[in-house]
Amino acid sequence: MSELAAPFETTLAAIVQHVQVLEASGLISTEKIGRTRTCCVSAEAIGRAEQWLSARREIWEARLDRMEDYILELQTTEKKRGKRAHRK
Repeated sequence: MSELAAPFETTLAAIVQHVQVLEASGLISTEKIGRTRTCCVSAEAIGRAEQWLSARREIWEARLDRMEDYILELQTTEKKRGKRAHRK
């Protein structure tokens, strides 16, 4: 765990908590031999997580595209109102 924590500006305890969450989710597994704990990534679980994230990304990109269209529509409406107000 110390080697895993070394590059991060956080405590060893925080890294241990993160590892525990990853292990509970099935993304990694750990094995303790003596004083050394080894972490192993589950390629299958990472693949499932990637598929889930990809599906959500598509949903959010579509929502953001619709929001952009709506904002552009509002801006166009405001410009038209502004031109009408100027004419009067």
